Amino acid sequence: MTLRLPLAALALSAAPIGLAHAQERVTPMTPDVVASYDQVRPEADYIKRVVMVPMRDGTKLYTVILMKKGTRNGPILLSRTPYDAAGSTARTASQRLVDILPVMDAEFVDDGYVRVYQDIRGMHHSEGTFVMTRPLSGPLNSTGIDESTDAYDTIDWLVKNVPEGNGKVGVIGSSYLGFTTLMAEINPHPALKAAMPQSPMVDTWIGDDDFHNGAFRVGTLDYAVEMSTGHGDAGAKIARGAGDDYTTYLNAGSIGDYARKWGIENYPTVRKVMENPAYTDFWSLQAVDKWMAARPLTVPTMLVVGQWDQEDSYGAPAVYDALEPKDTGNNMVSLVIGPWRHSGVNHYGYDLGALTFNGDTALQFRQRYMKPFFDHYLRGAPATIPPVLTYATGANRWEVSPKWPMGTPTPLYLGANGAASFDKPAAAGSTSYVSDPSSPVPFLPRPIDIGDGDQWKTWLVRDQRFVSGRPDVVSWQTGALDKPVHIMGAPQVNLFAATSGSDSDWVVKVIDVYPDTLPEPASQGSKPAMTGYQLPLGIEIYRGRYVHERATPAKLTPGKVENYRFALPNVDHVFLPGHRIMVQVQSSLFPLYDRNPQTFVPNIFNAKPGDYKAATQRVTWGGAQASSVLLPIVDDAQAAQVTPAR
Repeated sequence: MTLRLPLAALALSAAPIGLAHAQERVTPMTPDVVASYDQVRPEADYIKRVVMVPMRDGTKLYTVILMKKGTRNGPILLSRTPYDAAGSTARTASQRLVDILPVMDAEFVDDGYVRVYQDIRGMHHSEGTFVMTRPLSGPLNSTGIDESTDAYDTIDWLVKNVPEGNGKVGVIGSSYLGFTTLMAEINPHPALKAAMPQSPMVDTWIGDDDFHNGAFRVGTLDYAVEMSTGHGDAGAKIARGAGDDYTTYLNAGSIGDYARKWGIENYPTVRKVMENPAYTDFWSLQAVDKWMAARPLTVPTMLVVGQWDQEDSYGAPAVYDALEPKDTGNNMVSLVIGPWRHSGVNHYGYDLGALTFNGDTALQFRQRYMKPFFDHYLRGAPATIPPVLTYATGANRWEVSPKWPMGTPTPLYLGANGAASFDKPAAAGSTSYVSDPSSPVPFLPRPIDIGDGDQWKTWLVRDQRFVSGRPDVVSWQTGALDKPVHIMGAPQVNLFAATSGSDSDWVVKVIDVYPDTLPEPASQGSKPAMTGYQLPLGIEIYRGRYVHERATPAKLTPGKVENYRFALPNVDHVFLPGHRIMVQVQSSLFPLYDRNPQTFVPNIFNAKPGDYKAATQRVTWGGAQASSVLLPIVDDAQAAQVTPAR
């Protein structure tokens, strides 16, 4: 039976539906609406409690507590969410706990864990005011209240009021829940013993969600409307109708014009991004990795991210970089990179798009590493926790390594006639193309529907041959490899380029080109249609105006070669013999990112139609301005430190 507990009580019996009319005669005019229906029947194998947990400022947060009947001395596993705690704990109508909870919870509740989901303040059934990724109390937040204090107060209440618990708490969650998981680690409650942030939102200007290196991700607008209307449960959507998103955004003009067209320009989240396009204190003081770096490491942390995370690829490795120097014993911080999409760790991991893996990689991780991690810190169970656990795509195997990155940055140079080589070109030269904002390069084959999960979740592994015929996409590739090339780390772009305009975007991709032969066996991660496949391993964008200073955009000098240096996402991948390594460069990725007008304007959100002009883009190679991508290649000595995982 579902219980909604008053603050001071641990149990309250709910009256059966219809009790007030139990002795009354039913007539044709008897009202047919009842207040609620309790889905939890006496035969259910679980206990469910709903409580309003008080915070230090008096705000009460809606909290759902679930456990198997008979649970005693159970660890508490907490997730704090903006996505509806009630809905998160009602996957289907059932009397079995494993049915109603997300699939990733099964191993925990079957083994006596107490599972807790909570709506963060201002969302769904919780009281208070919602602020998107509420800043830590400090320069940007003078209230003294943040997600860190709310996590502390919640944990304090749970250990005092859940008698089935053992007094030890772990926190877990992905995406926004990854953010709240990290926040719980700042000034943590003493009962917090372990944390697993998955794909956390960490720096939404550099590489998570809102921007990537200054280029705006247009999906932020839909997210803002959905999250910030009502308490996040209004179901609000921009009513732009069906059709190709490419055409919809192109016809709207600038993103500012788009926001005004659909009446969303006054949403606070929309104003925040549109009024703050540069990396000023507005964004840099909200960067969670900087908050974590400034504080002691006291909570054992396992950071998890998908190699093809289409939303938050930056955050987990950035926090790992911030925390690892504090981990002097190499036993407090772990990094996990799986062959997954965003939040894929909590779903099914057999495949991703055209790729097939050796079994359900997500389930393998959850059973072999995720639950043992929490068992170790919340129950004292023995466990071997790897410092770094990654899945080597291409070779299709789990690997354990002592650090990250493992590989040595090795330049793959761009050269003449579309050739890429590990040898620097003997002569200098350049390759040019024309980028026209009126015909930007699509990030997916058209028609594009960013809201279509089938398109969105797998776009980062989409075969790149769909743009190979465009004159505004230029490619360089190696010859067929005669031996494997294993990379472990984040490829680093070292691009020398010029534009005839006064601003420009630069998109760089690293691609594994499959042989034009019969398909490889499934054990190598391919389905039958992989012949000639161009598999992207990393795609990233950089807005040119920030080449010298992120906080102060500046006009580019037409024709002047600038050096653009930025990172692609972290990968563990083996290029197999017979494959080729390709580097691709273009100047738009639409409508995932807004168009750069290629004419400098103070704020691209407010660019006018006349600002959008075609420009000739020139990439130099060889000589003093030799463009390359530094691949983190594992040599023999480093390979000896990498061991197969079970």
